[in-house]
Amino acid sequence: MSHKRIPKRKAAIAVGSVAALGAAALLLPNANASQTGSSDATPKTFKANDVSGLASQIAAQLGGAFAGSYYNADKQQIVVNVVGNDSNVINTIRKAGAIPNKVQNSTAALQAAAKTLKAQATVPGTAWSVDPKTNKIQVSADSSVTGAKWDKVESTVKSLGSGMATLKKSGGSFKTLVSGGDAIFAQANGGGVRCSLGFNVTASDGTPAFLTAGHCGVAAKQWSDSQNGQPIATVDQATFPGNGDFSLVKYDDPKTQAPSEVNAGNGQTVQINQAADAVVGQQVFRMGSTTGLHDGTVTGLDATVNFQSETVPGGVDTVTGLIQTNVCAEAGDSGGSLFTQDGSAVGLTSGGSGDCTAGGETFFQPVTAALKATGATLGAGGAVGGGGAAGAGDQSASPGDQSTASAGAGDQSGAGAGTGDQSGAGQASASPGDQSGAGQQTGGAADQSGSEQPGQAQGSGAAGGSSLTSH
Repeated sequence: MSHKRIPKRKAAIAVGSVAALGAAALLLPNANASQTGSSDATPKTFKANDVSGLASQIAAQLGGAFAGSYYNADKQQIVVNVVGNDSNVINTIRKAGAIPNKVQNSTAALQAAAKTLKAQATVPGTAWSVDPKTNKIQVSADSSVTGAKWDKVESTVKSLGSGMATLKKSGGSFKTLVSGGDAIFAQANGGGVRCSLGFNVTASDGTPAFLTAGHCGVAAKQWSDSQNGQPIATVDQATFPGNGDFSLVKYDDPKTQAPSEVNAGNGQTVQINQAADAVVGQQVFRMGSTTGLHDGTVTGLDATVNFQSETVPGGVDTVTGLIQTNVCAEAGDSGGSLFTQDGSAVGLTSGGSGDCTAGGETFFQPVTAALKATGATLGAGGAVGGGGAAGAGDQSASPGDQSTASAGAGDQSGAGAGTGDQSGAGQASASPGDQSGAGQQTGGAADQSGSEQPGQAQGSGAAGGSSLTSH
């Protein structure tokens, strides 16, 4: 994605080739899906961005019977989970054009299970999120979770009861991916730090700014758009760890013009019109300065990730309220944009495991929550998607939180590939997940991690036309 500032030359991100998806190649902008069915009880077809708004409306009507929702991308239908056998509840869902799905676990039960996991299984290298497709909490443990640590997590999952949660091993290690659309650079602890710019926004005071990962914002105060260039932006707010992973970074020149678009490679840009809540089952695209453009699917909401602390030996940096996906990412992609084919900003790359060769799990800060916390606005005045379905997770600001989008956001011009990525982490709070207070500046410097090669090539979108393709 190319983020650009004006005036300043638009630096092309040198990204290695991106293979076309063939039948999965997408056109931008995508036309609205038609609403089919002449009867109120006939399932309708929807765009993925419609799901959170409709789910929020239905949840308000159903109360405790509502147990989450997800998107069936193949049929373009919304599935709403319900507990109980109330025929009025079923009729309400059908009249809205959605499909009712009777499940065992209520939202309250899933939330209680997540609190138990937090209290008894906050082990570095673990993560959990709600999967409405299975109506369970999906718990992952990376390669560092062995022996007594694995036994502790496993026994906690079993204690939740049958049908409440699943546990699986995840390849690699959960880590923040500092180093990564367009690259931004800083100097900290005697070395270079590289992250990715997420989305340009307008700060609450009307000045131009951008969003990136919170662990980037606590790693360094000043950022440049070239590896050895002078700083062009300064961190205004940063949250990490705790209730989110996001930073608001203001451009030092208040006259900076930053159009709201993302560089998809090969000269293609995606206009960003609004922020939207993530929906399980929806297809999303990620752009980062290390690996370029990749796509995948949202697999969970309200994710809690227990990163191994990079500043406190043996400690843990717990982050709540994240989006879980199967989109690949690598060191250097932190802070990069997660967006949809029709130009909705969804997330900021936080961290994950695996790589773009073997695949992996990745986690993203919801843009809607970051906008609300920082008071920034994004896009061309379009409304933000509706609040998402309630899910498990112990947080004060839900990923379903909304922020009204307004005019004036844009993206920074990207610099070429850099070197020596670092995984930044703020000082761990007294206990995992204790830190909250959106927009609160967290002290602490970043440790180095990752193995990005200098001058690494990056992927680009398919050439020509308006199609957006990725690996």
